[in-house]
Amino acid sequence: MSELAHQALTGANGFLGWHTRAALVEAGVEARNVAVGVGFDQMTAAAAISGAQRFVHIAGVNRGTDVEVKEGNEQFAAQAAAALRAADAPPPVVVFANSTQSTNGSVYGDAKARAADVLRRAAADVGSEFLDVELPNLFGEHGRPFYNAVTSTFCHLLASGESPTVENDKELTLLHAQDAADLLLGTVPTVRQPELEVHETVSGLLERLSSYASTYSLGEIPDISTVFDRNLFNTYRSYTFPAQAPVRLTRHADARGSFFEIIRTHGGCGQSSFSTTVPGISRGDHFHRRKVERFTVLSGVAVISLRKLFTEEVFEFEVSGDEPAAVDMPTMWSHKITNIGSEILYTSFWTNDIFDPDAPDTIAEAVHV
Repeated sequence: MSELAHQALTGANGFLGWHTRAALVEAGVEARNVAVGVGFDQMTAAAAISGAQRFVHIAGVNRGTDVEVKEGNEQFAAQAAAALRAADAPPPVVVFANSTQSTNGSVYGDAKARAADVLRRAAADVGSEFLDVELPNLFGEHGRPFYNAVTSTFCHLLASGESPTVENDKELTLLHAQDAADLLLGTVPTVRQPELEVHETVSGLLERLSSYASTYSLGEIPDISTVFDRNLFNTYRSYTFPAQAPVRLTRHADARGSFFEIIRTHGGCGQSSFSTTVPGISRGDHFHRRKVERFTVLSGVAVISLRKLFTEEVFEFEVSGDEPAAVDMPTMWSHKITNIGSEILYTSFWTNDIFDPDAPDTIAEAVHV
């Protein structure tokens, strides 16, 4: 971790909280969880907030009865405000992950608006700047289907081989959860939020996702030439792992030797590279926030290991050049490849972007912790 102060979050274990913590890992800044609800303890919460760069209130109730939505959001905000006022060294900035629905007059919208007022007053009382970030429909890796957003539900159903339908077609304003995290953390200024948002109909969203599912079922990469398509495809494939891994490749052999295709892409740039690895050595132990990456063993025997951030379970795939297979690295999963054979390992690597040393999107994180 860096020498910078920590950041404090409520809702750290939820969908947006998980994405925000992943962004903080890249920044090298510690994330401290502030529990609200039944687990709230004012002294513990105040200690977590004290000395933080920012206090980001994310926790909320999105689904439930009208009473649960109203009382839950108001309770969480009141607890966050109490902890903020009790902090010995209040953070200079307090951020609320609000919703664009806060002005639509719904029960949920009114609850979010009241929560913003509660936090705004608390921030003023302790001399902190208050940022009210109104977020639209969020989508991203590992969202909870039938709860977080329609994108999560569509991805889950398509990855399960089902055929979702559209009951209420309307235009959505969509924002990737990693972009939302950058806005909440101040990595990207809030004035840039409109340029990060994308407008798409529900039917158009389903059409895109269905196309990804069809193409990816063949082991091919769909057209991800736009940032939105890349983010949406990364979201979709988070629901396919580990069921669709590894991608089996067809090997053609004759007296001359053998041949197999490594990857087919349908749009966008990319970069291929190649490595040799001596027996017993690993490469990797890092993760990507946005990059699509494929490992393919050309010759030798290896184990590819992956672990979702902030979890302990490690998934492992043994792959060999004799039966070629590719493994695509899910975003925000630490991964590595280890030569477990007695010969040199030959591996091909493909990414959807050209490596930029100033923005590598390659964050050190050990697979085995």
